[in-house]
Amino acid sequence: MAIKDLIPWNSRSREMATQRGNDVHPFLALHREMNRMFDDVFRGFEMAPFGGFRPSESLGWPNIDVDETDTDIRVTAELPGLEEKDISLEIANGMLLISGEKKSETEDNARRFSERYYGRFERRIPLEDVEQDKASASFKNGVLTVTVPKSRQAKEKVRRIAINGKS
Repeated sequence: MAIKDLIPWNSRSREMATQRGNDVHPFLALHREMNRMFDDVFRGFEMAPFGGFRPSESLGWPNIDVDETDTDIRVTAELPGLEEKDISLEIANGMLLISGEKKSETEDNARRFSERYYGRFERRIPLEDVEQDKASASFKNGVLTVTVPKSRQAKEKVRRIAINGKS
């Protein structure tokens, strides 16, 4: 047997593994076992292997965008698979709280593998100088949009600075 026949990603070794039926090539078995071990280790840290993140409370799920204009602040959150009844919104003391729970459609014992996130979530977004009582929200196609107008004080705090061409 040549050295190149021992390499698991070699096309000849793939042929050998499939020809041998249930008798799996030892290097392919080692490769699969090492992948499984790495997956198990990283699963405990709420991370997928090699830099891919799993959503969780500590890592900031749901994903949000915060846009600011001269008149208001708009927070957009992606909440796929949820309905309005699954989401709670609160705004108090300059803090917007988006919370809720995403429930699993199947029982854990029936699931072989899942990269989808289920469970409770919470995001806190600081908002300064806003009119909390005039906040509005909409939810469409799994996207939550919260719009909060800026207060008069916030608008007055903005100061334009002129840029000189040469110094």
